[in-house]
Amino acid sequence: MTKPPESGESTEHHTSRRALFTAGAAAVLTLAPLSFARAASDASGEGPFTRTVRGTLPPGAPDFVHLPVEVPRGIRELHVSYAYERPAPPPGVPGNALDIGLFDERGTALGGPGFRGWSGGARSEFFVRGDAATPGYLPGPVRPGTWHVALAPYTVAPQGLPYEVTVTLTPGPTARTPRPVHPPSRAKGRGRAWYRGDCHLHSVHSDGRRTPAGIAALARAAGLDFITTTEHNTPSSHASWEGLWGDDLLILTGEEVTTRNGHVLALGTDPGTHTDWRYRARDNRFGRFAREIRRAGGLVVPAHPHATCLGCGWQFGMRDADAVEVWNGPYTPDDEVSLQAWDKSLGLGGRWTPAMGNSDAHRDPDRVGLPQTVVLADSLSREGILSGLREGRSYVAESSGLVVDLTVTEVRGGGRTATLGGRLELAPDARVAVRLRVEGAAAGCTSRLVTDQGAVCGGAAAGLDWTTTASYASYIRAEVRHPGAGAGLPGPLAAFTNPIFLQARP
Repeated sequence: MTKPPESGESTEHHTSRRALFTAGAAAVLTLAPLSFARAASDASGEGPFTRTVRGTLPPGAPDFVHLPVEVPRGIRELHVSYAYERPAPPPGVPGNALDIGLFDERGTALGGPGFRGWSGGARSEFFVRGDAATPGYLPGPVRPGTWHVALAPYTVAPQGLPYEVTVTLTPGPTARTPRPVHPPSRAKGRGRAWYRGDCHLHSVHSDGRRTPAGIAALARAAGLDFITTTEHNTPSSHASWEGLWGDDLLILTGEEVTTRNGHVLALGTDPGTHTDWRYRARDNRFGRFAREIRRAGGLVVPAHPHATCLGCGWQFGMRDADAVEVWNGPYTPDDEVSLQAWDKSLGLGGRWTPAMGNSDAHRDPDRVGLPQTVVLADSLSREGILSGLREGRSYVAESSGLVVDLTVTEVRGGGRTATLGGRLELAPDARVAVRLRVEGAAAGCTSRLVTDQGAVCGGAAAGLDWTTTASYASYIRAEVRHPGAGAGLPGPLAAFTNPIFLQARP
């Protein structure tokens, strides 16, 4: 039996491949508990008390490694620091990457109440106490019991991943936890109108470098009416926007749920909502958490579904999605793949998934509002914006200077008109007039209309007029593009719309 280390001592964890293989079925490995026996027996309250654990994870390590920490009574603050080696891997092989987070005495159960914070690989240390916590972590009392430092070996080099974790407990009275102040669910707005927003943003509360104040200022400068805070795997930013909202800016709360098989935005959830991320597609658990997002009032939006970064590509399917982030940041080839995959899904009939675009801005020079989703909503409110996104009453543009208007109007009969996300039911041969108008497109841009047969009409950026029938086109959407880089290659998007559907009566 290993003697528990006392203050300032360290212990070494040697993990066998067999132990890792056994734990790998559950994708979790739990290390031996870290004891603070002397701290528990020291009535004088001297301290702080420090323990250090070292170990090495081999390739094939499980997704999560839990280090239990036995916390005695009378602790005011818990502080964790960690480090790991980054040997140069062979060419084409990922190097070491080790994420970190914390669960309190309520446990590590999937979707349970014990979550206390996550910083991924963005920080080398953090603390929690009653009145404050490092961004990414939740303030609150350090209660006695078994806490867990959660390590997540995202990638392990062939040489292995040597790590060191140091835990420090500081005795003392618990400070009172302040009541969080969350953004209101409504801003003044302009009544029923088109509102511009960016719903994928990162601050210092995860791996961003901007403060909430800096993001709010950039949102206003970009002409946005609403934003959503979406930190990786933590809701800690939700209470950090006091004084930053106003009649002109609605701030929604959410999270970027960052799994090993893709990322999803929990968009517009109740303030303080946390959505667990510790599962893969093969575990068949995503549906449960998608339902939890909706129960918390939010939308389920797969983010950058065809991104090429490790773990970023979406593998959970679209059955549980309320919308999909087709355009993420400056337009790239994986956005084009996402756009084409989304377009192909529109002609299948039945339920469809609206598209949106967001900046995913983290730090300079990332532009907040590139791109932005423009939503037709009854009010500048959480309910109004989420309803517009859910119904596809929206388009995506590269800036607030770009305005797109697409309508479809019945040529004869009642002259009914539909706009984005809408549907017209018509006789198969009934003709409709398609009208596209664009304002503010950059020089060299062109516009085109796209149906289930592909691009059917193109021309000047300022707009297009076209006539069709429900038997010819089951949907119509619009694109505005910059010039292509070469012959036959599509240019980057400047804007695109959600579709208007035409349904032929039997």
